[in-house]
Amino acid sequence: MVIADRNTAIDCRMKQLFDPEDIERKNILMLKLLHASSESLGARVLARRMQEQGVRLSERAVRYHLKLMDEKGLTKLIGRRDGRTITHLGLDEITNARVQDKLSLSISRIDVLSFRTTFDLKNKSGFVPVNISFFPKDKFKRALSVMKPVFKKKLAVSNRVAVAREGNKLGDIVVPEGKVGMATLCSIVINGVLLKHGIPIDSKFGGILQLRNGDPLRFVELIHYAGSSLDPSEIFIRGKMTTVGEVVKDNEGKILANFREIPALSRSLVEDLLADFKEAGVNGVLAIGEVGSPLAQTNVDINKAGMILVGGLNPIAAAHEEGIEAENRAMSTVMEFSEMNNIEEI
Repeated sequence: MVIADRNTAIDCRMKQLFDPEDIERKNILMLKLLHASSESLGARVLARRMQEQGVRLSERAVRYHLKLMDEKGLTKLIGRRDGRTITHLGLDEITNARVQDKLSLSISRIDVLSFRTTFDLKNKSGFVPVNISFFPKDKFKRALSVMKPVFKKKLAVSNRVAVAREGNKLGDIVVPEGKVGMATLCSIVINGVLLKHGIPIDSKFGGILQLRNGDPLRFVELIHYAGSSLDPSEIFIRGKMTTVGEVVKDNEGKILANFREIPALSRSLVEDLLADFKEAGVNGVLAIGEVGSPLAQTNVDINKAGMILVGGLNPIAAAHEEGIEAENRAMSTVMEFSEMNNIEEI
């Protein structure tokens, strides 16, 4: 009987090790991590980043998977330290990945970055989630002139940013050649801080919020996080669906915003934390609704309150409206808040 049970356990483990679907899922994740990086990654770094995504795989196992993907032409070995980059075939593999692997990627990223947030409101220090945008270096000065009024209008999560030239890093992301990188605070910082205070927060969707006289009126477009592999803000910017510049001038127009729900019992505690957020230079919360009542014409559960967060990429959207395009990596990494500077100092 003992031998039979042991054989069954071994069979289950072998099935897990050689399950084609499980192998494909891990390979797709590795390819996505390589695609998200501006530099080659080795097995050790990939194993760590996969663990951050909830997938535990030893460095040796990662190296084995990479070798197989090298043979298929999905990845390419760079240098002596087994660093890899993704190939065009690898990019095609991501595009054609199974639907269930694409879905929920965005919501999973929110959960991961919320957990990695260590921001202390009182000390104004700790790791915060950021969006990374790459501008052509010959257009960055003009982009700044467009973006600064957006920060001044408090249409960004914070007026703190970090800027890096080509070859330098923002968090763990290297700025490509010919580009200037800028990190802007992501609204997920609200999720992370509330999580550290024991307040669960349900991230519903990202959308285009119409403002009237500076106040939220309604969401005119939305994309649920659980149904998108990209950050909704990136999609809306590419689609030229914002009018952030008009909001800066006339208090009327459409901006990037995100919708969250918080438990009814936590509403007063969240309101108390808003003063601390503002003191720390974080203005990400645009509005909090009453318990069980619609907010910006959006219904909420009976025992919850709605909350609207400003989109962290609104300044970049304003630059895009003026014809200054940037490559955006929303919800991309974390970096130390104290290393970010006031936009007016840039």
